[in-house]
Amino acid sequence: METAAARSRPRPKLYGPEVHYCTSCGSPIAPFKRATHFLCPNCGKYEIWRCEHCRREGNVYKCPVCGFEGP
Repeated sequence: METAAARSRPRPKLYGPEVHYCTSCGSPIAPFKRATHFLCPNCGKYEIWRCEHCRREGNVYKCPVCGFEGP
């Protein structure tokens, strides 16, 4: 039988690697992939992640904060 105290207790959070997404193509970036991340060169407020494919192809990324577009 479950008590009222047990029902109101918060569930534990699961911790693990945070999944990041490529700013250019939106694909998830696995922790072991060759990707890069940096702050927006224009505003410095948003962390831009780029996958290996978009880096090689030179795909355009856009900062959602200031609208800056880069190669």
